[in-house]
Amino acid sequence: MYIVAVAWLYVALMMAVAEATNSNGTVLGAIVTFVFYGLAPVALLMYIMGTPARKKAMRAREQAEREAAQAAAASGQPDAGGEAAADAVTPVRKEP
Repeated sequence: MYIVAVAWLYVALMMAVAEATNSNGTVLGAIVTFVFYGLAPVALLMYIMGTPARKKAMRAREQAEREAAQAAAASGQPDAGGEAAADAVTPVRKEP
């Protein structure tokens, strides 16, 4: 997948160089050519092609969190269930 992206960036770079060195071309035109024909399409392609890997990593992270929570709950430690202690804060009373 990366070889295609590198090859496309090389082609876009060569297009930009041709634009900059042409007698009617400008450096600004070369930069615009490289950004719109090279960087933008490759960035979009890499984002779209990376979606399954991001989803897989997210599912694995959620599964690891679930397993850690189950292990903590099964360990028999006090308050491992994630619940607050009964009297953690003393009640505030009004003055008589």
